[in-house]
Amino acid sequence: MKSFSNTYIFIFSTVMVTIVAVLLSFVSEQLRPIQEKNVEVEKKLDILRSVGEAKNLSEVKKKDEYVEDEYNKFITGSFVINAAGEMQEGIDAFQVNMKEELTKPKADRNLPIFMYTAGDSTNKYVIPLRGRGLWGPIWGYVSFYDDFNTIYGAIFAHSKETPGLGAEIDQSWFQQQFINKTIFDENANFVSVKVIKGGARPDDMHGVSAISGGTITSTALQNMLMECLDNYVDYFQNVKLNKNE
Repeated sequence: MKSFSNTYIFIFSTVMVTIVAVLLSFVSEQLRPIQEKNVEVEKKLDILRSVGEAKNLSEVKKKDEYVEDEYNKFITGSFVINAAGEMQEGIDAFQVNMKEELTKPKADRNLPIFMYTAGDSTNKYVIPLRGRGLWGPIWGYVSFYDDFNTIYGAIFAHSKETPGLGAEIDQSWFQQQFINKTIFDENANFVSVKVIKGGARPDDMHGVSAISGGTITSTALQNMLMECLDNYVDYFQNVKLNKNE
């Protein structure tokens, strides 16, 4: 039987590893535009879902085109502010990466807001959220009426939460609880929305019922709401103050 020297085996293995690495790198680069487009479409779909649009997604064949058309139709503006509520010029709201922004000091964050114009010509405002659940990241979008207090809609998503428990944050029955909840109390103090273990009272304007068996994820989502929306409080209060003048 023919035997191979250790040197030959080493060289052969090195060459094969190099070839495979080059091929994988090439394939990755070729797929990158497709992957980036998928991320873009998914983000646009989440924004639309937070205001109740893209209702016919399951019925269309060309889903990407449908999402693009819906987004261009209903999302009529966007802008970026800082934590002091000041407009930030020259920054594309859609390109802001909230994962990166939330690692910065609060004063240095770029905070996107997306404007939705409904069929009745009224405007709603969409805020991105990002946090950490039990097993991985959680994220979502909350939309507000133009009082910047009352929630118009909300969607949440996750990557690794426990099926049947914390993973239920992406279900409509949970998300619909947030509709018409308010994030400021009667004294205009920011209180966000609490996710209450054991269930929220029907008349609680700042509380929703937690997921049974999903306490940790429910708490994580509550923390995400508090921490992310807190970035926008100065802007919300300034807008309300200007409206009342």
